[in-house]
Amino acid sequence: MNLENFFLGFDTKAYEYMGCHIVGKGVEFYLWAPHAHHVELFSSKDNFEVFYNLEKVDDRGIWHLFIDNCEPIYSYRYRVYSNEHDYVDKSDPYAFYSERRPSNASVMYDLNYYSFSDDEYMAKRHFSYDNPCNIYELHLNGFRKDEEFTNYRILKEELIPYVKEMGYTHIEIMPVFEHPFDGSWGYQATGFFSATSRYGTPYDLMDFINECHLNNIGVILDVSYVHFANDSYGLGNFDGQACYEYKSSNRAFSQWGSYQFDLGSGPVISFLMSSGNFFLNKYHFDGLRLDAVSNLIFFDGNKDTGVNESGLSFVKRFNYYIKKENPDCLLIAEDSTDFPKVTVPTEYGGLGFDYKWDLGWMNDTLNYYAMDPEYRKYHHNQITFSMAYFYSEKFILPFSHDEVVHSKKTIVDKMWGSYEDKFKQCRNLFMYMFTHPGKKLNFLGNDIAMIREFDETKELDWFMLKYPLHDSFKRYFRDLCQIYLAYKAFNSGDYYPSTFKWIDADNYKQSIYIYTRYDDDYCFVVVLNMMPISYTDYRVGVPMAGEYTELINSEKDIYSGCNMCNFKPIKSDKIKSHGLLNSIAIDIAPYCGIIFSTPIEKKTISLETPKNIRKLETL
Repeated sequence: MNLENFFLGFDTKAYEYMGCHIVGKGVEFYLWAPHAHHVELFSSKDNFEVFYNLEKVDDRGIWHLFIDNCEPIYSYRYRVYSNEHDYVDKSDPYAFYSERRPSNASVMYDLNYYSFSDDEYMAKRHFSYDNPCNIYELHLNGFRKDEEFTNYRILKEELIPYVKEMGYTHIEIMPVFEHPFDGSWGYQATGFFSATSRYGTPYDLMDFINECHLNNIGVILDVSYVHFANDSYGLGNFDGQACYEYKSSNRAFSQWGSYQFDLGSGPVISFLMSSGNFFLNKYHFDGLRLDAVSNLIFFDGNKDTGVNESGLSFVKRFNYYIKKENPDCLLIAEDSTDFPKVTVPTEYGGLGFDYKWDLGWMNDTLNYYAMDPEYRKYHHNQITFSMAYFYSEKFILPFSHDEVVHSKKTIVDKMWGSYEDKFKQCRNLFMYMFTHPGKKLNFLGNDIAMIREFDETKELDWFMLKYPLHDSFKRYFRDLCQIYLAYKAFNSGDYYPSTFKWIDADNYKQSIYIYTRYDDDYCFVVVLNMMPISYTDYRVGVPMAGEYTELINSEKDIYSGCNMCNFKPIKSDKIKSHGLLNSIAIDIAPYCGIIFSTPIEKKTISLETPKNIRKLETL
């Protein structure tokens, strides 16, 4: 126990001594309550009728209790007195497990019994920007269930095979911190070390992650370290005064009505850093996605209110120490601001995230596809603009849960036009997404073209796969994922400008976009037609002479398209087009997206130097 680090805000393992721990045949408790007059503990061991006094062992507010001959099976609460008479009953801030809502007592729990078998996965896990990253974001209760809540057994049996079938590399689960209200989806939590009891025990969650790793699936945890629920048994006014929240009334509450963490307090910083490290270390999560980073950068996420200096200091410290202890984990920012260097390491003046959600790309793209095609020519730059700033950060392209709730419509329903036209354009949209540089994230339901908005009380509308449009859309999405995984041009080198080049970014009159993606072995030409107009023998400039084969066409009949495709390989002509010496003539269906591929021939060139002759492989 290093209390100096704890109070200075540099402790990433406060969970090893704070809270409830098994010691010999008894149970030991440590609690931070700096303003408390005295503290008692009562538990189900004695039917909540016997009160144990905690001893103050540090003047800065550390309280201690040891109960002999006590098994880790009982629920308990703290009774925290602000004076001789006034008290409030509180859950343990560092509890590893909690009663299922509406109950709220903490539960004594020993996490050390579970034995992971994912050593091989953990040993080979390494962070690289050239690794494929295709994330399936989900609310655990929204995938599949047979009662009020799903459970980890169902997720092991059905989610893992589905993720493998579709070609995702990672699962990102919305917060599993214990929380009072189902509709908060875990973003307003009370237990920052307590995996919610809704879906099973901590061992069940460990076993689920272990099984994901055995199937080579990474698991990312969504966390919210900006705010916490204001329920009376939680962290707010923990010892009769502001403890975890800001003391100033104009900073204490967030725009969601919840308390905001005091990010200038050393013990609070240690609490939050320890929470992140806890789930990475004890549960073997592969990464953390930090919610509402804009609120860490600016007060209330509003640039006009000024920079949140304590928030910036916290996030830099958090990322630096978490990455130092978990160098292969992913740290992802959900950030809507234009604040610079979000994905630059802290030692170079950045915030230290590995990736940032590209919310600008998401908004521009969805606005464009929702537009009447007749007016798209006036907004042509909404598709091209992303590449003007893309290399300023390490971006993930997200179509997350935020885009399919609160009457915003689902992704397919956002598309302009008739029911059938929506599917055509949605297939086009996802080809654009999977061929655009950047890692990918999609919320559950996107890949089967869900029409109904997300509802945490219901599972996905799997019955829709009985209908050809939805079943073929799932097949199309899966094929895009498999192409993404199969070719380095789409999953590696995202952040090198040499791997992407526009062929035609200016054809606003026809609303056709053409660009290339490269790797060492293949050149790919992507054509996107945003209009309900078809073309035959449409000439497209290509970067090299060769034979171009249609790899995938969104309008192929197996995807419920019109089947206006280029079925045979097309040999390039020495005809100038789009400023290139060679070109191909292709057929383009309405609203279609096409990927053409050609192998890159490598030639051996001898370069003579004064001392020797070197043979270099060049393109």
